[in-house]
Amino acid sequence: MATAYTAGASSMVAAISRPRLPLTSFHPRSSLPYLPPRPSSLSLKLFSDSNRFSSLQIKASSDESGPVDAGELFSDLMERWDALENKSTVFIYGGGAIVAVWLSSIIVSAINSVPLLPKIMELVGLGYTGWFVYRYLLFKSSRKELATDIEALKKKISGSE
Repeated sequence: MATAYTAGASSMVAAISRPRLPLTSFHPRSSLPYLPPRPSSLSLKLFSDSNRFSSLQIKASSDESGPVDAGELFSDLMERWDALENKSTVFIYGGGAIVAVWLSSIIVSAINSVPLLPKIMELVGLGYTGWFVYRYLLFKSSRKELATDIEALKKKISGSE
């Protein structure tokens, strides 16, 4: 019986005296090793990046419009609503817009469920984005053309043309 006790005790001592990994080298919920925090040079880099963009601050225009008053905005909205002759048209257009958004959501989810089609649509979108950048944003003259097209569309929508 004494030999059984010494054998058991010696196996426990061997188990305890085995070299183990330090507990701080592994995250308790993951088998990935623990990485120490990055040096403080990262915060210094972020600070220097913020200084680099300090010249890109938004500046107020020379208009003397000041802050928008909620009461003034509400009264202007009420005046425009009272000036409308056919209020039912607004509700019909609003309801139609809601139905159009709902239907387009159904169509997009149906397209998204087809296995290869979302990636093809993504490629088409990237191609169109590249074409748009080349056509309208890359050169100064084409940016001016885009600005005039947008202004013409604004005038057409507002009815001042």
